[in-house]
Amino acid sequence: MKYPKEYLDEIKSRLKVSTVVSKTVDLKKRGKEFVGLSPFKNEKTPSFTVNDEKEFYHCFATSEHGNIFDFVMKTQNLKFGEAVRYLANIAGMQPYMFSKQDEEREKKWKEYSMIYSRYVDYYHNELLKNETYSNARDYLKNRSLGKEIVKKFKIGFVDYNSTFIEKFKDEFKENALLETGLFFIDDKKNKLVERFRNRIIFPINNLSGQPIALGGRIIEKKDYLAKYINSPETNFFKKGSNLYNLDVARKLSNKSENIFLVEGYMDVVGLNKNEIENVVANLGTSLTDRQILTLNQFFDDIIICFDGDESGYKAALRAAENSIIELQPDKQISFLFLPENEDPDSYVNKNGKSSFLDFSKNSKLSIHQFIFNHYKQQTNNDPSSLAIFEKKLRNIANSIKDALIKKYVLEYFLEKISELTPHQSQKKTRFTKKIKSLEETKKRFKESKQFSGAELKEFSLLYLMINKSNTFQENISLLDDVKIFSDENKIIFNSIFEKLKQEEKFNLENLDLDNQIVDRINRFAPIKHILKKKIDNDFEVIEILEDIKRDLNNYDLEFRIQELESRFSKDFSEDTFNELKELKKRQNIN
Repeated sequence: MKYPKEYLDEIKSRLKVSTVVSKTVDLKKRGKEFVGLSPFKNEKTPSFTVNDEKEFYHCFATSEHGNIFDFVMKTQNLKFGEAVRYLANIAGMQPYMFSKQDEEREKKWKEYSMIYSRYVDYYHNELLKNETYSNARDYLKNRSLGKEIVKKFKIGFVDYNSTFIEKFKDEFKENALLETGLFFIDDKKNKLVERFRNRIIFPINNLSGQPIALGGRIIEKKDYLAKYINSPETNFFKKGSNLYNLDVARKLSNKSENIFLVEGYMDVVGLNKNEIENVVANLGTSLTDRQILTLNQFFDDIIICFDGDESGYKAALRAAENSIIELQPDKQISFLFLPENEDPDSYVNKNGKSSFLDFSKNSKLSIHQFIFNHYKQQTNNDPSSLAIFEKKLRNIANSIKDALIKKYVLEYFLEKISELTPHQSQKKTRFTKKIKSLEETKKRFKESKQFSGAELKEFSLLYLMINKSNTFQENISLLDDVKIFSDENKIIFNSIFEKLKQEEKFNLENLDLDNQIVDRINRFAPIKHILKKKIDNDFEVIEILEDIKRDLNNYDLEFRIQELESRFSKDFSEDTFNELKELKKRQNIN
């Protein structure tokens, strides 16, 4: 039997290609794609690319190409069914067993999705066309929502006296309608009633983009009615496993590393209207670890932005304590608190996109900062209160699943606590020094990441020329064929090169270089660690130079290959392919 298309689509929608491939191949981000060494052939430089947006991988060395199922089958020598089970497990899905129970579930799913699709389409079109829905249109107009954004989110309106249910009764059994959560039985009248009567409805889609639930908002304030309601949980909709707008936002993960998580449907719609599309909302419940894990599959930085009131703050605190459990080394979770009585929708409508993004950039707090600050405010500076404070933070840190993150979050908490107890912190231990030393190393490493590998190699070359000038004055021809890629470093190289040729004694001060430039070379040249050892032998210096030149030539080759691969992906010409093949041959020889 064949796997249902919906089941396979669900696996693909839950897993990025890069997520699956990175379990086998060490991938590095390059623009919108990832690159790595081919898993199908031994090679020294990357020819293997992954494109999450187009959902495929391609190997230029072997012409292997395909989706996540193809990759697992070829790299692990599995049959298709085995690959499906393997990927379903990674995606957190139950295996498809082809039992009668599964067949029945598949049949129910088709019926369920058909009812939802028709329901959403009908009430969306009614809102756009039916002149009697002026009250719903006025509400949307007052919220500054035009026809385009209504169409984008397929927003609809269910009239209180709608008779659309009658059309369903002839086609579907009552039990099937009840199982969707769109209807309930009115005990007094003993008949089916629509749950979302007199409400604006927001379709909640699964990752494949199919509607599986609704959120509904009243348009006329009535004390006995909740402002917002959601579909009840069903066999195909679990609030803690889904997020509003994730089916659309996940496709932006190649363009943006962060995702805004907000409280309400209108916040998502309002931000989208203002061209901020990387946004999702939870569904009226506390944030769950399942939702965090799902977002982590697509984004590196989750920015939780709840309303700027007391209930928004309390919701944020619950979200922080629930989500820190899933914190990972290469992922970030941060919190953004808006001014009092503002929500994302109202803030962006008043201040615009740029203001919201600037506020986000400058005002967000990392999850561990937020948690520390919150509990610090609840603490008095006395032994008993501090003991409770430390115990609470230790418990939170120890709840983190990843061992490394657990270690560093705990160190952060303890170091911050030590600042509150100055007498204790005067007794500095070796452990404290190690932490500070580690922080300095981490800071330096983070700073160096702003430079490419080629630029760092250029810094090494310039550092060597400055500190071993005597060797190069006597062997100036060795610098004739050096490759320099950065325009700024090229200017510095030429300036030093000319001085080395002209002057009997090299003097750095006569170069008239900016002190910041010299400091950058001294700080980030990796070779300085080698030169800390005493190297007076010209032969050793020249050997180091030849290594640097060889690495720079390899970068030149790599850049040319990248350019040709980009050209080949567009024109597929034979000349480009042959040139690319020749360069790759040279690259593998090197």
